[in-house]
Amino acid sequence: MKVLKFGGTSVGSAQRMQEVAKLITDGERKIVVLSAMSGTTNTLVEISDYLYKKNPEGANEIINKLEVKYKQHVNELFTTAEYKQKGLDLIKSHFDYLRSFTKDLFTLFEDKVVLAQGELISTNMVNYYLQECGVKSVLLPALEFMRTDKNAEPDPVYIKDKLKNQLDLHPDAEIYITQGFICRNSYGEIDNLQRGGSDYTASLIGAAVKASEIQIWTDIDGMHNNDPRVVDKTEPVRHLHFEEAAELAYFGAKILHPTCIQPAKYANIPVRLLNTMDPTAPGTMISNDTEKGRIKAVAAKDNITAIKIKSGRMLLAYGFLRKVFEIFESYQTSIDMICTSEVGVSVSIDNVKHLNEIVDDLKKYGTVTVDKDMCIICVVGDLEWENVGFEARALDAMRDIPVRMISFGGSNYNISFLIKECDKKKALQALSDSLFNI
Repeated sequence: MKVLKFGGTSVGSAQRMQEVAKLITDGERKIVVLSAMSGTTNTLVEISDYLYKKNPEGANEIINKLEVKYKQHVNELFTTAEYKQKGLDLIKSHFDYLRSFTKDLFTLFEDKVVLAQGELISTNMVNYYLQECGVKSVLLPALEFMRTDKNAEPDPVYIKDKLKNQLDLHPDAEIYITQGFICRNSYGEIDNLQRGGSDYTASLIGAAVKASEIQIWTDIDGMHNNDPRVVDKTEPVRHLHFEEAAELAYFGAKILHPTCIQPAKYANIPVRLLNTMDPTAPGTMISNDTEKGRIKAVAAKDNITAIKIKSGRMLLAYGFLRKVFEIFESYQTSIDMICTSEVGVSVSIDNVKHLNEIVDDLKKYGTVTVDKDMCIICVVGDLEWENVGFEARALDAMRDIPVRMISFGGSNYNISFLIKECDKKKALQALSDSLFNI
């Protein structure tokens, strides 16, 4: 069985929903994970904001506008009177429920319930449409099997057990439709998976049912070997190792969240990125297979700040790095890159919320300098240290660009350069020319 995930833009209109229905009805049994229709979650966030501010009139105005939009989608999606009425009844029940929150105290719990409505509506609409088309389609309620534990992490044992129970209820179904993103927490309350959203749901389901493949459908043609908005002559990457995909996702490739494919990686289930706008394109396959000796892609991450701590006390001293890292930990600020010498350590961060407090605390241990408006350029591929020549080619491409930090050896799959943001385009083009356009 395969697991397919379609994002908000893929189900963003009645026409898109109809196109998705054509893609998934090929005679094979599959589980299909759907996001909310594009724009819906942002609107629901706006509704929650009005309710937090105790402005029910403002919330009701947004709710009414969104309901009109959904009624239009229903009229465009269905052709028979029976299913148009089913769709309209569905919309009415969900929007009446949303309006009920304008009468009571609004807390974080209600906020999560409001946000869940987008996925609940979109999955019901697609399920009804498939049934109208004569497809044996059933809805698998994600809130019946998707759960997080007390640490807000997915509970794989619970998910596998409860999902099997749901599948056993409908042994003759061809298509199983379920919601991405939403779940219940360890207290049984409606919650969400936060990181990775619907992609995470698809990966967790794929691992639970031992799927033959997980497909992530977006409106982008897989991962590219460079940013096509910045660099000339980019190409889609047809195969990536899970670690390579995670590096690219973390360093700027917006198709996948770094954590969402971990369940698939550990279960050894390949993940394929496909394009709903071009369904015949091969996309990008992500698996545990490595293509030896190949550089796959270059990615960039903006809005980086570099911090250097220089101290004579660091020389031959143990415990110095621990004290430095504890400062970042105390302000819940993660570090992207780190380089050390005998008398200093340089790190980079992308969260500057507590920058001033961090710098003040670091000054207890040495002289601190800060460089803002920096950018991390990441070269991804098979970069085992035994491989000869790739580092030289990457470094040679950067010969005319001032480099603040270089990170190599922490992973077998990347070399990272910290440079000024103003040099980003030049660096990406130089690396592309050196590594790919030869």
